[in-house]
Amino acid sequence: MSVSSQSHSVHMAEALSLARRGLTTTTPNPAVGCVLVRDGRVIGSGWHRAAGEPHAEINALRDAVDASGGDINDPAARRGACEGADCYVTLEPCSHTGRTGPCAQALVEAGIVRVIYAMEDPNPEVSGAGFALLREAGIEVIGPVLEDEALALNRGFVKRMTRGLPLVSCKMAMSLDGRTAMASGESRWVTGRRAREDVQRLRAASCAIVTGVDTVLLDDASLTVRAEDWPEAPAQEQIRQPLRVVLDTTGRLPPDGALFQTPSPILLVHTREVDTAGWPEHVEHIVLPEREGGVNPYALLRELGKRGCNRVLVESGAKVAGSFLRMGMLDEMIIYMAPKLMGNRARGLFELPVDAMAGQLPLKITDMRAVGQDWRITAVPDFDS
Repeated sequence: MSVSSQSHSVHMAEALSLARRGLTTTTPNPAVGCVLVRDGRVIGSGWHRAAGEPHAEINALRDAVDASGGDINDPAARRGACEGADCYVTLEPCSHTGRTGPCAQALVEAGIVRVIYAMEDPNPEVSGAGFALLREAGIEVIGPVLEDEALALNRGFVKRMTRGLPLVSCKMAMSLDGRTAMASGESRWVTGRRAREDVQRLRAASCAIVTGVDTVLLDDASLTVRAEDWPEAPAQEQIRQPLRVVLDTTGRLPPDGALFQTPSPILLVHTREVDTAGWPEHVEHIVLPEREGGVNPYALLRELGKRGCNRVLVESGAKVAGSFLRMGMLDEMIIYMAPKLMGNRARGLFELPVDAMAGQLPLKITDMRAVGQDWRITAVPDFDS
């Protein structure tokens, strides 16, 4: 690797680290980081914090101007602080005007001479157009650099832009003998405190949490991100609560459970029209097609994709989890395994009717690590085996 390539990788790694700060706040936008470098020295950095707020490039330009003591609203000050610099950004700078102005044009006006990027924007409104604007202005464009890391960072955004569907993770907790709940449905608590803290991080990074009505009724679940169970959480008022989605085919859920005490949005999904009178304002009802006696998972994910959901977390019992798995709708399974036995009367992970070895579903384990006293196993369906 050349010195230049090494330098590109080092600064792009810095930008990726900044981008990760926005993973729990930027939806429906991607998480993006940016570093400005001149004469081998970082002069400004920033990341995209939330939709509707300045993008990473703008925050980096502002940081550079602020460090120089200039007026952030003065174009001459911006150019004086940034002229001749290289811009390392994890995603192609946008060229269109949405809720914010085009970042590519802002880089041109600031006198940036070179843009090094990690990945092209999969958004068809942007893809390639940002690079074209930069090149037309005489700015050198180099990349991709650390593309795999950038793609992994925004897998959900990429999938939604290219396929119209969010990335879907299914979180389950089980005993060493593969049981998730007692025969009665009792399931608190299979795993320990550290695993439950880790689940809060998963929720915080998700745009929506999907569960079934039985899980809500049995656990009186609230499905919120709980600051008290998330050690590094920001203040409660700064936490972005994911959309809570309950599959309630025939309208069995009463409007007085713990789920409805938090005023963040709730989507109740039915397969037939139900009485919606008297529900709180933050509860929405929709009707989607039926499949195998429940809500069609594909129809649900298409709906969530249209709503700007990049990542969806399925937290449910074996019936709902099994329906997503059987339709091939799970991108990954995150399974917390506790060092305990729950016995043969307890419930299993998925409703997956398999009667012969030929019908087994192979999985590929992509990660395994200790989380407190438990183990977290990440696996993906391995249909090529």
